[in-house]
Amino acid sequence: MIRVTARIALDESEITEDFLRASGPGGQNVNKLETAVQLRFAAMASVNLSDAVKARLATLAGRRMTKDGVLVITAQRHRTRERNREDALERLLVLIREAATPPPPPRKATKPTLGSKKRRLESKTRRGETKRMRGAPGRDE
Repeated sequence: MIRVTARIALDESEITEDFLRASGPGGQNVNKLETAVQLRFAAMASVNLSDAVKARLATLAGRRMTKDGVLVITAQRHRTRERNREDALERLLVLIREAATPPPPPRKATKPTLGSKKRRLESKTRRGETKRMRGAPGRDE
């Protein structure tokens, strides 16, 4: 079991890894070794995630979530397979942790205070006075 949060733990059997050739730098090994990792997690089929977490995860994942509800993370930042595996798993855990945090409560609309209304009108008056003083001299309207 992989601990994500205090309440969420993932079973290793829910995560599959495929290895493929990475693009980018790699020297002579770039065409020989499969160092990139494609991690797949069937999020919508997971029994360890609540429906609310699944919904937020789908929103956060965006294009990384397939139509079948499988989250696909590709890691090819590092030159070794082990570092890419760690990177992909860490990115998955960060994404699930972010989805597990509840959204902030909606903001309650409030009316502006009387003092803030007065300050706003006074600043508008001062600004208008400044602009009026910029006019041609002797032209009082």
